[in-house]
Amino acid sequence: MSTDVAPASPAAAGAPASDRVERLLASLSLEEKLAQLVGLWEGRGGDGEGGDVAPMQDAMQAEDAEFESFAARGLGQLTRPFGTTPVDPAEGARRLAARQRWLLERTRPAVPALVHEECLTGLAAWRATTFPAPLTWGATFHPELVEEMGAAIGASMRSLGVHQGLAPVLDVVRDARWGRVEECIAEDPYVVGTVATAYVRGLQSTGVVATLKHFVGYSASRAGRNLAPVHAGPREVADVLLPPFAMAVLDGGVDSVMNSYAEVDGVPAAADASLLTDLLREEWGFDGTVVADYFSVAFLQTLHGVAADAGDAAAQALLAGIDVELPTGTAFLEPLAARVRDGRTDEALIDRALRRVLAQKERLGLLDATAADFDPAAVGSIDLDPPAHRDLARRIAEEGVVLLANDGTLPLAPDAARRVAVVGPNADDTSALFGCYSFANHVLAQHPDVELGLDVTSVLDAVRGELTGADVTHVRGCDVDTADTSGIAAAVEAARGADLVVAVVGDRAGLFGRGTSGEGCDADSLDLPGVQDELLDALLATGTPVVAVLLTGRPYAVAHLLERCAAVVQAFFPGQEGAGAVAGVLSGRVNPSGRLPVSLPRSVGAQPYSYLHPRLGAASSVSNIDTAPVRPFGFGLSYTTFERGDLAVAETRVPTDGALRVSVRVTNTGDRAGADVVQVYASDPVASVTRPVVALLGYARVELAAGESAEVVLDVPTSRLAFSDRSLRRVVEPGEVVLHVGASCEDLGEGLAVELVGPVHRSTTADRRVVGVDVVRG
Repeated sequence: MSTDVAPASPAAAGAPASDRVERLLASLSLEEKLAQLVGLWEGRGGDGEGGDVAPMQDAMQAEDAEFESFAARGLGQLTRPFGTTPVDPAEGARRLAARQRWLLERTRPAVPALVHEECLTGLAAWRATTFPAPLTWGATFHPELVEEMGAAIGASMRSLGVHQGLAPVLDVVRDARWGRVEECIAEDPYVVGTVATAYVRGLQSTGVVATLKHFVGYSASRAGRNLAPVHAGPREVADVLLPPFAMAVLDGGVDSVMNSYAEVDGVPAAADASLLTDLLREEWGFDGTVVADYFSVAFLQTLHGVAADAGDAAAQALLAGIDVELPTGTAFLEPLAARVRDGRTDEALIDRALRRVLAQKERLGLLDATAADFDPAAVGSIDLDPPAHRDLARRIAEEGVVLLANDGTLPLAPDAARRVAVVGPNADDTSALFGCYSFANHVLAQHPDVELGLDVTSVLDAVRGELTGADVTHVRGCDVDTADTSGIAAAVEAARGADLVVAVVGDRAGLFGRGTSGEGCDADSLDLPGVQDELLDALLATGTPVVAVLLTGRPYAVAHLLERCAAVVQAFFPGQEGAGAVAGVLSGRVNPSGRLPVSLPRSVGAQPYSYLHPRLGAASSVSNIDTAPVRPFGFGLSYTTFERGDLAVAETRVPTDGALRVSVRVTNTGDRAGADVVQVYASDPVASVTRPVVALLGYARVELAAGESAEVVLDVPTSRLAFSDRSLRRVVEPGEVVLHVGASCEDLGEGLAVELVGPVHRSTTADRRVVGVDVVRG
């Protein structure tokens, strides 16, 4: 059977439109052209009961569209037919096939719709494997594993007839208060870029288009507020926020980009031609499609106030470089058509966008499709949660758990006879394992009568299964985010009767204020939500050792826990296999190897914060605010120990347009196997503009047996040292650069000086961007 057609690789983007595309374009009326540039959110999932899953959804889409009338002239995209309400995969695939066949047989253009879905933590569809949230991807420092995940997600999407995934998120974390931190990968642009590019490669290897978001600046909003103004200087934009996108475009060959909701220094991204056309297309050579974040075209009028009406908003977005309006045709249909008819907008702009859209559909094989390719009767059973995908979710979760503190209490002997009290609001709640863009929290939370459809174990049950010799009791203690303290007394009583307490606390992911983390769930404090800190204080006061397990979507200010708890374990929404990963770390079955992809803040007063601060951004005697995090970027403990040394370079004098060949020897000096993340940093003591105290140059995750050594060789292009000078030119300047290797951005060994020689090198998109890594064992 087939519910879709075999595609060419999306990486083929960049070729000029074919003669067939040009002929098809020329044959279409204005209305038929515009129909190809919009999506349809039919019934918001098929039954009109999708709930609120997009910003201002009800205000922006007042009533549900009916498919046959809306698509009478053809249709560009179908919006989330599986990802808005619980839809049985096979039934949904049959319905989708029928829709596609109707488009082929009943519309004059006879072109199938491109179907898109969310896929940030796995395909956001009922009964599909839920992978860990992106902060966990970053914590693994393992792009190859993330690439495998992308391919697995793409395979599930293809089995349903879905062509485009709205992921990954390449926003660089700037402020822990922002609710969408959980959707991000790291606070370091290079980690974001390498991990996200790996995801793009994996997803697109299956013939599914990846979509970079949110281009650009979304994460740098004032005070960490969602959909708020961004006042980032052009240097911060160029040197911090843009590099991950450049990597995914230039190295990953991504075929779609989504604009940011942000307005940067007063200019909304959705209307910024310098961003969407000059930079993205003309400088970087991107030739895929730019799709609008949901309702962002209309927001030019309603939120930003730079457009007089919907037609004006559509014209500005089209001129800037947006090709497709999502999730539906609020502005790109009649409002835009009216402007073309009266001569205010040139139809050539519509043709420009349509040429890109049809070329993408051609690459996906949709222009070759026939009615026989979409046979509802041929759809068989569909398994969106196969064992191989669950195993992959387990591996990512295990590699992404970060051990923040340990006084020797961990690991726990699984067969030891002890009394363990498992307490906390997240101990017996499987939804606490999932991020905001998981189907469970994004959609099913609004359908309480529908079963999860996945086999998921809570941390409580995983601990019971892991600690086979222990007597495990459970008390909830408190809620995640209410002020109710009535359950704390029972938790204290359980702690007094136990030899050890495992306190499972943290976040509840949700949307638009319905959670403590997620889109529209921003924080004005970085204390744990609700009365969870009060619960932990009461537990610690009993004198019973407490192991705190943090299931969160952001880093919290938990210095008090690091100082007082026997151990602290951090897991960033680790997905459906996350409970087993956490329990495995507690027992020692899993040797923790995750490293912090974001700094662990000392207080909310230090926000926004990044380890990439200049000297003036560090703590000093002239301010009473200590900005230093309590655990730095790159930090993570293990049950074994590593020694890193013999830092060397092939040449101590390197041309400004050359490459540094850096070698480091790492040895597992402990008594059990483990994985180290070798991190090489650079500092630029004197430059024409202020530079970060240190910045990550490259990294490598290395698995080593007890006593084993390996030489890690990094081939670092000097473009990794480029920055925007006083004239905002990306340059590599001559002068001294000091290299370091360490266990984090703060735990660094003695520096090694390298001299960059020659003239100032103007760094361009032709420069190499990725560090080559070679690991030689022995």
